[in-house]
Amino acid sequence: MDEKVATLNRQAYHNYHIFETFEAGMVLLGTEAKSIREGKINLKDSYGLVKNGEVWLLNCHISPYSHGNRMNHDPLRSRKLLLHRSEIRKLLGKTTERGMTLVPLKIYFLRGRAKCEIALAKGKKLFDKRETERRKTADREARQAIKEKRR
Repeated sequence: MDEKVATLNRQAYHNYHIFETFEAGMVLLGTEAKSIREGKINLKDSYGLVKNGEVWLLNCHISPYSHGNRMNHDPLRSRKLLLHRSEIRKLLGKTTERGMTLVPLKIYFLRGRAKCEIALAKGKKLFDKRETERRKTADREARQAIKEKRR
């Protein structure tokens, strides 16, 4: 496909257990879309929220467009995400469970439209993060040993 990734949330995989992902459209202003195309977007502290049967992306920082005028957008405004009603019902049910949250993983353009990949996730504890790091290190060392053995 002709997918152009604008930004990734690399910290999400480190801080959360990812259970399920959804592709959502985004309701944007013109200057926001132009600014995203320039790569001026930050997902670091952003999260999703289901409110009144709608899904919202909060704390997503999109810098003002460089060639915008005084009618430029607010960088931290809440942005509506577009999902099917059945997906919204599913997310509402899951996020009311203890510890489950919506985390944006990446924002990209697909056939000219801005999309947000949002995930149903649960926060990792410190020991979970250490265990994940240990497992990655062990896998890396095993691959390196196999590579050395082949030589």
